[in-house]
Amino acid sequence: MTTFMLKLIYQYFREVFKIKKFDLAIIGAGPIGLFSANYAQLHNLKSVLFDSLNDIGGQPQMLYPFKQIRDIPAYPSISAEKLIQNLKDGINQNTSIITNHSVKDISKKEDYFIIDEDYQVKTVIIATGNGAFNPKKLPLKISPKVEDKINYFIKDPKQFNNKTIAILGGGDSALDWAAEFGKTNQIKLIHRREQFRGLEATLEEIKNLKNVEIITPYIPKGLELVDNHLKLNFKKVGDDENKEIACDEIIVAYGFKANNRFVKKWGIELNGTKIAVNSAMQTNLSGIYAVGDAVDYSGRVPIIGVGFGEVQIAITDIMRKLFPEKTLTIHSTSM
Repeated sequence: MTTFMLKLIYQYFREVFKIKKFDLAIIGAGPIGLFSANYAQLHNLKSVLFDSLNDIGGQPQMLYPFKQIRDIPAYPSISAEKLIQNLKDGINQNTSIITNHSVKDISKKEDYFIIDEDYQVKTVIIATGNGAFNPKKLPLKISPKVEDKINYFIKDPKQFNNKTIAILGGGDSALDWAAEFGKTNQIKLIHRREQFRGLEATLEEIKNLKNVEIITPYIPKGLELVDNHLKLNFKKVGDDENKEIACDEIIVAYGFKANNRFVKKWGIELNGTKIAVNSAMQTNLSGIYAVGDAVDYSGRVPIIGVGFGEVQIAITDIMRKLFPEKTLTIHSTSM
């Protein structure tokens, strides 16, 4: 038997026994990806949900779980953590969740797609937000023992109980953490500028917390561990003045590097750094859709509520394409 024939036999058995088949693949398990799974279930679509992180929830879960979100319909205010939990609770056995999986390849076949050789899907929704994100690290030479006390994500807030925390950064994440932990902990909020980039209302809240000390404009110059406490050295911007503080933990909130340019290798067209879509949320490739902050079109507002609506548009179009013979029930009250 020739090598060519062996390859054909191998490919046949691999496709028959290994490849998992789905109606829909959702790439990205932030709030928009999670709602995509929920809404797909309403239409009985069998879905697979991928995320590159080891847990679902995306940036709201990883970066600001305690932040109160006030632009979700029917919720005057809901924490990011609670919103994610509600979306998780809505996922049933019709959705398979694959974490720690960065989708590398999507190839078009006759009337389906193959994802990373192991998944056969009829349609795809890209819901990657601003893209796979990695934290901007503290630019200091740091020993492994010191590294253990530097936090870029907050998985368990209880680990900070009764500790002095240095928070580095000037955006919304830094201010949100200072406001949250400043209610019960001693906080040193350090920023390289006098002005902060975060919401003025949050900054005013922080200024009224007696446990929060705001240190500006300083940049970190050295960090060492002394008697299990961190000693952090700073230099004043534009001056030779130095400052030193002691703390138990450091939260670095310098932002994240993220983009969606990786989809170009799949043949998907971008509009700048965002995915170009039409009014049905279709990309230039038939069968592949994009929703949420991953996309761009004239007049789009980058808020979660808008992304939820885009999901409903995309899945409605998917249903019409996959089941043209059916009379589509759009309103959930009729299901």
